[in-house]
Amino acid sequence: MLRIASITLREIRLPLREPFQISSGTMQERRVALLELRDASGATAWSECVADATPNYTSETVETAWMAIAKWVAPRILDTPFSGPGEVHAALERDFRGHNMAKAAVEMGMWGVESERLEMPLARLIGGTREQVDVGISLGIQDSPEALVQKAGAALAEGYRKVKIKIKPGKDVAFVRAVREAYPDAPLMVDANNAFTLDDTSALEAMDDLGLMMFEQPLDWEDIVRHAELQRRLKTPICLDESITSLARAQDMVTLGAGRIINIKPGRVGGFSASIAIHDFCASHGIPVWCGGMLESGVGRAYNVALASLPNFQKPGDVSPSARYWTRDVVTPEWTMTPDGQVNVPLDRPGIGVTVDLDRIDDLTVRLERLGA
Repeated sequence: MLRIASITLREIRLPLREPFQISSGTMQERRVALLELRDASGATAWSECVADATPNYTSETVETAWMAIAKWVAPRILDTPFSGPGEVHAALERDFRGHNMAKAAVEMGMWGVESERLEMPLARLIGGTREQVDVGISLGIQDSPEALVQKAGAALAEGYRKVKIKIKPGKDVAFVRAVREAYPDAPLMVDANNAFTLDDTSALEAMDDLGLMMFEQPLDWEDIVRHAELQRRLKTPICLDESITSLARAQDMVTLGAGRIINIKPGRVGGFSASIAIHDFCASHGIPVWCGGMLESGVGRAYNVALASLPNFQKPGDVSPSARYWTRDVVTPEWTMTPDGQVNVPLDRPGIGVTVDLDRIDDLTVRLERLGA
């Protein structure tokens, strides 16, 4: 029986190696909410809330997620017996709406606790089958096509199996074409983070012959219908990211033909149970999935790697090594990538596969709150 006795919330400030720019803004420091969950049996696991400091990716932020966890999510699960973590998502969905990232931080942490309690690697507990996961890199918006070509070339030389190029209107066609001309056979994709409308279709059509793996989330995150209209105009697959907040939204995408690939971010959909349900649905309908990143620390990355070990994660995920973003991560060992662009799924120990560096986290902590016993 799984029964969480306490949750400790911490906020840390983790500086990025270099600024990271997408269509909605630039980040130089990551505010990270970390959770330490302790089971009544003594089993302990850490998890991470992926909400940003500002509501530019979703409406959730570090502040709203912290409040939601403290006021609603934690009280619902603390000292409550569950036969397993697979019951948690339904219980939270039944009791209150929204706050997927807050729910996911606790729900995923309970999967982590269960893997410790049962002395199983997290990937095996959720049904993972892979021993290695293909790694992609996400390149922020650059000042010039030449700068982007240089970044892409360096990434390919390191062995990354997919290069994702962030774009926005005005920094799109010329930038992507320059990379394609420099690297004719490279596995490239683009990500607009909602920055386009149907009025910008000509720019997307201009990139349609560049042999891209996918256009990720070109239109508004709430708009499945217009994505369906856009997909009919393009031969390049559309991949939905922000639009997929639940299994039902994935089903809508397939029904309407609004995309052909899904990026599953467990924090965005409410945790592992929802992620697994979306994965299974997509597998049964021939829709490949991959695991996107949210600039997670090594704690959040552990959960992404475990999820990406499921069999229908057919595209390289945003599971870059720790050194891609951080001068020093908060876990040991830090996440690394093999020379041929893969990350090893930790299967030689129970739990999430890495050890939290408590001294490092203590040095970075700016806020702490203990909930429960």
